[in-house]
Amino acid sequence: MHAQADGRKILILGTLSGGYAGADATGQSHLEYPANTYVLPVRSPVMFPPEFYLRAFEHGMDGVIVMYSGTDSPYKVEAEGTAQLIGRAYALMKKRGLDTRRLRLAAICTVCVKPFLNEVRQMDALLAEIGPARVELAAHAAAPAPAAEARADG
Repeated sequence: MHAQADGRKILILGTLSGGYAGADATGQSHLEYPANTYVLPVRSPVMFPPEFYLRAFEHGMDGVIVMYSGTDSPYKVEAEGTAQLIGRAYALMKKRGLDTRRLRLAAICTVCVKPFLNEVRQMDALLAEIGPARVELAAHAAAPAPAAEARADG
């Protein structure tokens, strides 16, 4: 694996029927991807509420890739339900001042080695460009409240 750069961390939620199997195929092929990547096997990403992603960023993750089987999923609600949850997570991220490119949804099959590598490398390159999530979170927390919110509070 490549050396970890600048302490940035990527979390991959890989479904057992898709992304995790793609990660396993990548490892079995002895191909390298950034060492700052943490792969968590999950049954289905639809189980994770939008707030989960915010907590991941608050606890040190800089990027999250949800790798699932897409429309090939054995779970009927997975493709549409996951897309809806990610959409809600994007709205929460915007409210917290987080770049929504930090969270990506990708359909990865069980033998999709090249697409798996591409997703991880693209996220790593993006994080090298935009920096750590904690900087965005801190900047948003330090920013003064917009005038409309200040009037509502006052």
